[in-house]
Amino acid sequence: MKTKKTGQTGKLRSGSEWIYGLNPVLEAIKAGRNIKNIYISSNRHHKVFELKKESEFRNIPLKISDPIFFNYTFNKGHQGVAAEVSSKDYVSLDELLNIPLRKKEISLFLILDCIEDPRNFGAILRVADAAGIHGVVIQSHRSVQLGSVVSKVSAGAVEYVPVCMVSNIKYAISEMKKSGITVVGTEASSGKTIWDLNLKMPLALVIGSEGKGIRKTVGKSCDVLVSLPMLGKLNSLNVSVATGIFAFEILRQRLCNN
Repeated sequence: MKTKKTGQTGKLRSGSEWIYGLNPVLEAIKAGRNIKNIYISSNRHHKVFELKKESEFRNIPLKISDPIFFNYTFNKGHQGVAAEVSSKDYVSLDELLNIPLRKKEISLFLILDCIEDPRNFGAILRVADAAGIHGVVIQSHRSVQLGSVVSKVSAGAVEYVPVCMVSNIKYAISEMKKSGITVVGTEASSGKTIWDLNLKMPLALVIGSEGKGIRKTVGKSCDVLVSLPMLGKLNSLNVSVATGIFAFEILRQRLCNN
């Protein structure tokens, strides 16, 4: 396959988006995402062979671009690799709820209550993939949505974790309850900790926004509110770190025979 040097600008076609960074692009290729073009910086050498091999195998056009293009178009951390891809599709709530049924697994979902930072969202998706979470629900307003920064921070996990976007997460909570799923809200002021619960039943874990936590109306919709015990003076954790602790306590209980 021939590669082409281009002075390509940052323009995208309708229905397309950028992803950047080595791992996000490689995972997008492996996951079978519709990739229109891959761009590699002319001064990039490390792991170029792997990218060329994967793109050639799948007949994806690969173009060599000036380093200025990457520095102008993307945030730091682009690693001289980018791809123009079809926009990531959201799944419907019905599709999301069917995933654990199809896999014959105990349901485990994340519901994000107005997470606004794309870096936190990307890190949460990485946690979700590692912990075997079946999917993530976000709200269509006052919340970050899928995009290039989310993809980069997730290190490619965005390709494997289904995301459902709804107009109101309280509706999603109601539908999950109807499906026999226990909804657990995370609230720092709760007197009950995550270790006080049996987490082996079908669950949806609600994570509140940065700095504000779960909205009161959302908290009232949850079956139970839990916290993490804190011994330090700050008594707070980054939202993605807290999500990881909650998620892996659920996983620990489910994998433990006792």
